[in-house]
Amino acid sequence: MSENSVNKRILLVDDSETVLMLERMILKGGSYELATAKNGREGVAKALALKPDLILMDVIMPEMNGFEAIRDLRRRDETRSIPILIVTTKGEEESMVTGYESGCNDYISKPIDSLELLTKIRSFLGE
Repeated sequence: MSENSVNKRILLVDDSETVLMLERMILKGGSYELATAKNGREGVAKALALKPDLILMDVIMPEMNGFEAIRDLRRRDETRSIPILIVTTKGEEESMVTGYESGCNDYISKPIDSLELLTKIRSFLGE
């Protein structure tokens, strides 16, 4: 089975059902296998179980925020190299710095620009 015939797996981590629905709508045109998690703790657990090709991570979530989840994923050998895009309303510079220091690969501010999101996802997935 060639690498190209396998759908890329993307994990969407956000406590907002509306945002998850929007992300699924934006990504439905691509041949992606989508999984969702409602908070950082669940996101880490699903990332370990599914080994996604890319993670979209919100910041403000219950139980474990996005920065904490990213730091947790970066400490683990099996998830260290997964590209992580932060998708958040917190677009101010301080949050962006914290995001990059935590280990994210890129940053997208809400409201989500679908073209920007798709462009960044395709870039990280090598499409």
